Amino acid sequence: MKRVLLLGGTGFVGRHVCERLARLHWPMTVPTRRAAHASLVQHLPHLTVLEADVHDEATLRRLLPGHDAVVNLVAILHGTEAAFERTHVELPAKLARACLTTGVKRLVHLSALGAEAAAAQSAPSRYLRSKSRGEAALQAAVAEGLQLTVLRPSVIFGADDRFLNLFAALQRVFPLLPLAGAQARFQPVWVEDVAQAVAHCLQDARTAGQTYELCGPSVYTLKELVQLAGRAAGVARPVIGLPMVLGRLQALLMEWAPGQPLMSRDNLDSMRVDNVASGRLPGIAALGITPTGPTAVAPAYLGPGDRHLTLRSRYSRR
Repeated sequence: MKRVLLLGGTGFVGRHVCERLARLHWPMTVPTRRAAHASLVQHLPHLTVLEADVHDEATLRRLLPGHDAVVNLVAILHGTEAAFERTHVELPAKLARACLTTGVKRLVHLSALGAEAAAAQSAPSRYLRSKSRGEAALQAAVAEGLQLTVLRPSVIFGADDRFLNLFAALQRVFPLLPLAGAQARFQPVWVEDVAQAVAHCLQDARTAGQTYELCGPSVYTLKELVQLAGRAAGVARPVIGLPMVLGRLQALLMEWAPGQPLMSRDNLDSMRVDNVASGRLPGIAALGITPTGPTAVAPAYLGPGDRHLTLRSRYSRR
């Protein structure tokens, strides 16, 4: 039985990881800025919620002792250069130093497909560049004894995602859907498979020192995924791909809307790189997982129900 410190345990992926580890009867500590953010996981057995600022290195050093491993799931999709740097680069660097200082050297880190240390300056988006620099900071600590596993998922879908749910919700509102980045390619991975991958890495010490690409069984264009979401929700609308100039204008207008953007120009920049397995690294099958695609899962959670929720209320939650 391992005791795990889980950073980002109250988010979309984190909630599923908490449930997976609870089924293994592993004690977990989930720090969060406000205890109310943990309302969906605090009922789980063996889970302790603590109010703490994980961006404070002294706090990390205080939290780590007594744990056998730490999982870092903290990430953002939108933000300024400073926000990406703080979340994707500075936090992993602080966490690595705290791990080495306290002797809790086992770390599973959720990165992103398309991120790699060599792309720290050349990746097309702030998101991917910051994810790459975060990986580089962690890899530098491996030489000092950090036992690191990096997981690089493609876009993640699941019952409470902000991906397929978004496209379904948009099609419930609009008679047609103009779409930026329509031909961008993705290999979406189910959140339950990601959670299983995290658990497997915590169980198998041989995964330390490895980087895995977590991808589903099929490749889709963004347009095909939007159409899939519409069909699954029973609200399929015409999807019209936009040229890049109009797509960036659409993303800019979304950035100006109140609350968390539905899409940003940085998201479009990320789509310039295919979000599919490179084939150069071990994949999800190497972790003993047979991946499940969206056609097998999405209809169950995109069908009728919850239609009273507005786009803003559904996607502004943090």
